[in-house]
Order: sequence, then C-alpha cells, then structure tokens
Amino acid sequence: MKRSSGILMHITSLPSRFGIGTMGGSAYEFVDFLFKAGQKYWQVLPIHPTGFGDSPYQSFSTYAGNPYMIDLEVLCEKGLLYLSECENLDWGEDPVQVDFEKIYMNKSKVLRRAFDRGFDPDGEGYVDFLRKNEAWLSDYAVFMAAKENSGMRPWKEWDDEKLVFHDKEAIAEFAEKNSRQVDFYKYIQYIFFGQWEALKAYANGKGVSLIGDIPIYVAADSADAWGNRDMFHFNISNNSVCVAGCPPDFFSNDGQHWGNPLYNWDYLKKTDYGWWMQRLKSLAKLYDMIRIDHFRGFEAYYSIDSGAATAQNGHWVKGPGMDFFSRVKEKLPGLSIIAEDLGFLTEDVHILLEKTGYPGMKVLQFAFDSDSGNAYLPHNYNKNCVVYTGTHDNDTIAGWMVNTPENEVESAKKYAALTTKEGYNWGMIRLAFSSVADLAVVPMQDYLGLPSSARMNRPATLGKNWRWRADREYLSDSLAKKIRELADRYGRV
Repeated sequence: MKRSSGILMHITSLPSRFGIGTMGGSAYEFVDFLFKAGQKYWQVLPIHPTGFGDSPYQSFSTYAGNPYMIDLEVLCEKGLLYLSECENLDWGEDPVQVDFEKIYMNKSKVLRRAFDRGFDPDGEGYVDFLRKNEAWLSDYAVFMAAKENSGMRPWKEWDDEKLVFHDKEAIAEFAEKNSRQVDFYKYIQYIFFGQWEALKAYANGKGVSLIGDIPIYVAADSADAWGNRDMFHFNISNNSVCVAGCPPDFFSNDGQHWGNPLYNWDYLKKTDYGWWMQRLKSLAKLYDMIRIDHFRGFEAYYSIDSGAATAQNGHWVKGPGMDFFSRVKEKLPGLSIIAEDLGFLTEDVHILLEKTGYPGMKVLQFAFDSDSGNAYLPHNYNKNCVVYTGTHDNDTIAGWMVNTPENEVESAKKYAALTTKEGYNWGMIRLAFSSVADLAVVPMQDYLGLPSSARMNRPATLGKNWRWRADREYLSDSLAKKIRELADRYGRV
C-alpha cells in the first residue's frame, strides 16, 4: 500500500433532498471533492439493509444493498418516478439528522411505484443480474417478503413452521404465491447495484478507491442466519445457545451484548470456509479494499450465554486463526484487507495479525491515556498500519477535547503541540498525516470541526445512532485546498 490518505464518510451521511444520503449527485460531488483534496480513499460503513436499531452492523443480509441509499432523482430521470411523488412525502425536518422512521415509512412507497412502472422480468440487464446473484438473491427476496407478510417479525416467529426451518418446498410455494412481492425485492436490488456500480466506476476513474466494511458477524434476524443455521450455534428451537459481544471496556462497564449468533467454526472448517469465501468474493467486487470489523474474533471470540442480561460474564473461545486466513490468501489472492484490531488484544492476536501481513488500525483518541509505550502513539507505529483520528464508534475530535479526562487532553496538547490557532481538530489531523502509517483516514466530521452531536455511534446505546448528515454547504474549494496542502506536505497525495 502506497503512502496515502482518505476520508471516512458513510453514504447515508451525504446531503440529500429526501432525508438520507444516497448514491446520487451528492455522492459524485463528494468523489470530485476527494479528487481535488488529493485523497486516494473513500471509506464507508456497511452498505447492507439495516435492521434493528438502524445499525449498518445489524443487517438483514450480508449481500444485499440498502434500499435507503437508492437515489430517487436518478429514478425520476429514468421515468420510473415523478419528482412530485418524492417531494410530497415527509422525509424529516432536520437537515443534519436522518429520521429513520420516516425513511422507513416513505422510501418503500416510492420504490414500489418505480417497480410497478419499470419491472420487466425479461429485461436483458435484469435477467443477467438474476443469473449472477442467484446464490443469495432468491433467499433474500423470500426472506424479506415473508417478513413483510408477518408484520416484520423475526423469522423465528413466522407462522409457517416449514418456512421457519427453510424447507425448500415451502420456500418454492411461498415464492409462487407471493411472486409480486418477491420480484419487488429482487428488482430493488437490481436498481441498487446498478447505481453502486456506476458510482464505483466514477470514483475509480477519478483515482479514488473505495474501502468497505465487513462486520464479522451476521444479525440473528437475517437471511444469512435463516438459510445457514448449521453455521451457527442454534438449538432445535432456532434460538442461539450463545451470542457475540465484548467484555467491559472503554465504552461500557457492562460490556457490549451484541446478540449476534456465533459461528460454528468446526462446521465452517469442514466446508472449507465456503460461505465466508463467497462472502468475501462478493464484497471484493463492491470495494477496492475491505476493512474486517472485529478482526480479533478470528483469533478468539467472546461468547455470552444467550440468556445473560449483560456481557460481564462471558468467556473467550478460540477462533479459526491462521487456518482461515491461509484459505483466504489461497482462494482470493490479492484481496486487500485492513484488520480492525481494536479492543482487548492478547499476544496471540498480535501474532495472528503479523502472520496475515494485513495492516492494523491505530486510533489517536486512544493514544493519551497511559505512558509513552502506548501502541496508539505515532512514535510506536510501523508503516504497515492505518491511522485514524477516530472511527464511527468514537466521538468527534472537537467533542473528544471537551468530554475526555483533562489529563488525556493535556497529554494530547503537549504531544501534538495542539493550539486553538491551528484548531485542535487540524492538529490531530496533522499528527495522523505526519505519522509513518501508510494510510491516514479522517472522518469528515473532524475536517469540519463538528461537536459530539455529529458523531455516528455511541456503542452500547440504542435510539439515536447512525443519524448524522452533512449540510449542503459542507464541501468547499478552500477546504479541499487545505486538505490537499496537508496531504502534499506529508507525502500522501
């Protein structure tokens, strides 16, 4: 990886007329901004359909695209919608916050109109899309149609027991009886990936590469869990025996009880990790580089009893380790990966990361709570890493300076020579850019100097996460020039 830099900015955070960021004009404008700013990478969060809590890390599918990100103006240009149909709906009142409830209520309405007008089961592009994506698309479409018919209840609570147990005859019968609904969910994926491929081609043409994010786990209520129960520790009632999370840490005294079903790695190994290889192969088509979330879970994962109220009393279980990544390197040579190696790390995790050769992550906000041996302080980096001022789970730098213990803030000021004249956010960005790390990634909120209200996620909380959106005036030539000058000064253009 050549010395470079990039910006973390999720698709839903882009400005838009219709309540949420999309793959439309503002996405192309952001690519142009990255190009002017001398940035090589655009990092996004998972782009899959969001489920419980609107989290991109709890998705109904590890393959499907999020319909919320489909741009309606593009559909208007293609004659599938009228602009008035989009403008007459309530998309929310706050231009810098996503109102997910209103998006949920209204996006589907206009997409169904586009489906009614544009669906051609024999269309050449559509038929080709079905053929290329059959491995996951039919299951996903039936899953979503069945959820819709059940009032969006989890698959374990559906009335048809045979459908719950993924019986092939029951699935075929359901698909035939509900063909219009099933076709809708397939067609919407056709639209999504058409828009995504066009955006990616534009970005790559500008010399901008996309970094995507792959959550290590799947959601309990997902097409993946429904259709692949042997891969997980489910009992005969389809309930998880144990679930994922992490022990008490910086973010929560009770730990984090994620609730995702844990993999049956013995089964996966017997199948030569086939499901994982297919998953990574599909994402390699969407992104130029993949960040594997919770990399340490491949060395050892935290297991919590499914009935536990908190994550305090979980225990660590050995994961597949290098056996898994050896197969990745053999079957998917050249796959570019960033390992999210944050959290409670043991020597075995460090050894696994070194064996894979993947770059790990360094987060500056974690650098100032101990002595000079802190691994997140830039003088302790090696080149093969990616430095962040903060991630989607962190406060903004402006918020961090206010909300962090005074001794850490003072340590940061001294170490990085932070001043109000330069701006604390710009001083931290300078620290990241000047480090030896091959890649420096900065959240867009930090370039804008935004307060805590602009952070994306507060781990271990529900209700108000993933909502931040940029206002329409957030990009400027002067900001692009300032970023480019900084990148040029430290050899990252």
